This record gives sequence, C-alpha cells and structure tokens, in this order.
Amino acid sequence: MLENQPVNIKIKMATLWITLMFLYIYGDYFELYTPSKVEKLMNVTDVLDSPVKLFVAAVVLAIPAFMIAFNIFLKPAISRILNILFGSLFTLVVVLVGSTSLYPWYSFYVFYAFLEALVTIYIVWQAWKWPKENI
Repeated sequence: MLENQPVNIKIKMATLWITLMFLYIYGDYFELYTPSKVEKLMNVTDVLDSPVKLFVAAVVLAIPAFMIAFNIFLKPAISRILNILFGSLFTLVVVLVGSTSLYPWYSFYVFYAFLEALVTIYIVWQAWKWPKENI
C-alpha cells in the first residue's frame, strides 16, 4: 500500500492557483485558433482594444499569479481572506465569461470556464475550512 502524506493547506492552495493559471493560459492560447481572432488582434479590434483595457486585464490576471506566492508566504489568516475574496471574484468572472461564450467555436472556452469555476469554488471552499491551529 502506498503512503498518502497529508499536504499542507498552503501548498494545496498554491497548487490550485497554479492549476487555474494553466487553464487561463490554455484557454487564451486555444482562442487564437478561432476564426478571425488573429486578424482582430492585429487590427486592434478585439475586446482589449485600448491601452487602459489591456492594463486592467494585466492587473486582473496578475492576481492569480500573486495568489500562488501569497499562499506560501503570507500569514494564514490573511491568505484565507484573500483566497475567499479573489476565489469568489474569479468564480463570478469565469461564469460570466463562460455564459457569454456559447458559440460553436467557443465550446472549448465554455469547457475551460466550467473547469475554472470548479477550481475557484474549491479554492473558496478550502479557504473557508482552513484548518485551525491546535492550542
């Protein structure tokens, strides 16, 4: 029988945010293969069609990247609050993105949004029941 070592909650949370980041990256990468996406990018006629929108997107997507490190380095109480806050926020965002992407060429995007929602819901759940210190 193989031993199943318990995994520290901080490692679990960081791993979940890493998983989320990979799903985001793959979804955005596969979107490049949808009809006229590259042309829209080259002609700056896509959703991120201004420096401000591009900057806001960069800030929003920096949050999950920082959550990986925050889960390792911040105190558990702060990390727990941030996981509940940003996990909830990103759940809402991916549900919105998935529900507005119901087109045949974007079925992969809906699939990724569904997986992302599962991951973020699990992040919130794990943060909510963060183990208490035994005194």
